Amino acid sequence: MRWTIVGFSALGLTIAYLDRAALSVAMPYMSKEFHISSAVQGVMLSAFFWTYALFQIPSGWLLDRFGPRVIYPIAVGWWSIWTALMFFARGVGSVIVFRLGLGIGEAPVQPANIKVVSRWFPRKERAFASSLFDMGQQIGTTLSIPVVTALALFGGWRLSFVVIGLVGLLWLVGWLAVYRDPEEHPRVSEAELAHIRSDQGPKDAAASGDAEVPWRELLGDSQVWALTTGYVFRSLAGAFFLTWYPSYLLDDRGFSKADFGMVGWIPSLIAIGSTVLGGIVSDRMLASGRSPNLARKVPIVTGLGLSACIGFAPFVDSNLLLMVVLTISSSAHSFAGAAILSLPAEVARSSERVGAVAGFQNFGSQVGNLLSPIAIGLFLATSNGSYVGPLVGAAVCCLVSAAIYLFWVSIKPVAPEGGALAASAGHHGRSTS
Repeated sequence: MRWTIVGFSALGLTIAYLDRAALSVAMPYMSKEFHISSAVQGVMLSAFFWTYALFQIPSGWLLDRFGPRVIYPIAVGWWSIWTALMFFARGVGSVIVFRLGLGIGEAPVQPANIKVVSRWFPRKERAFASSLFDMGQQIGTTLSIPVVTALALFGGWRLSFVVIGLVGLLWLVGWLAVYRDPEEHPRVSEAELAHIRSDQGPKDAAASGDAEVPWRELLGDSQVWALTTGYVFRSLAGAFFLTWYPSYLLDDRGFSKADFGMVGWIPSLIAIGSTVLGGIVSDRMLASGRSPNLARKVPIVTGLGLSACIGFAPFVDSNLLLMVVLTISSSAHSFAGAAILSLPAEVARSSERVGAVAGFQNFGSQVGNLLSPIAIGLFLATSNGSYVGPLVGAAVCCLVSAAIYLFWVSIKPVAPEGGALAASAGHHGRSTS
């Protein structure tokens, strides 16, 4: 049953990324209709992340308090309505308002998925399980290009937002029918429940009763700040593919809309397999006896290091070679994702704090996502449309993020009996690799 549950999580994230990426694909159509500059486009692309970032930490608290069965469908229903409201957009102001509403609704999605994995999977399967739901990120981004392009050509860009909003409401019905916590689910056998709890240790077992999150303790935890800061720099680089990537190919590299519709989705498509591969590598290293610190960091550091090749993109003349570089960068960036998403459960002091730690981590992600499109838009407006600075800057951010995960993050080890040791080493910065 745990694989069915994580499948629903993946589908939820797919819809979320389809919603949020739709604007970047529709932007070339909207910019002509609304006559907007590059700087204003950057603000519009960033607006979603303003509220998305602001509500990350409250979302983590709500998930720890009420659980994903309640909070997740409320979030999806909210964001589906705000997505469909884009049909009524009549200018920059209304688009920004609708995107702010979308950001509020989507804020719980990643903390919810991380919480689901922490409840439904033993430690030795969490990176792979995280890679499965994180595939939704790449699938949604991949689908946004042909889906929004086709709907925009068929019935205008507004139609695409209505269709995507309806898909989210359908998911909501399925989640309410399927999801329960493992101990309460009628289709979970005693054997599966024992497997889920096999290496979590007494503090990680669900229903520990420690529902009140000690905020001072979290704010004073260096590992929480390490996860948050590492994700800031990772997202400063990755946000390019969510926001300015279509405009870069169409406006700077001379792709036609038909060409973009045919090949623009390739980087995110290849990244789907890369996401799963990263999770498999991490979990197999852990299963082979490698320390959790090493098993999680190898895919993170290698993935982010290789993703820095995006800095070569503006110096490549051939569009074919350009797509190869962008595909490698996107795939390597995704290769690191599953291990990163498993980290809140690795450093949290109990399972009842995983949502809060995940909220902090994803807050860092959205700070990067918020700043990146605005910075790129301003740079384009002041540099005669040059993408050299943004793409080289993305490469630097990849390397900084890799260094943070390598030298700052420290993960609690596994005790000989299979449970988690006290997290004192992990929370005082000592490496256990």
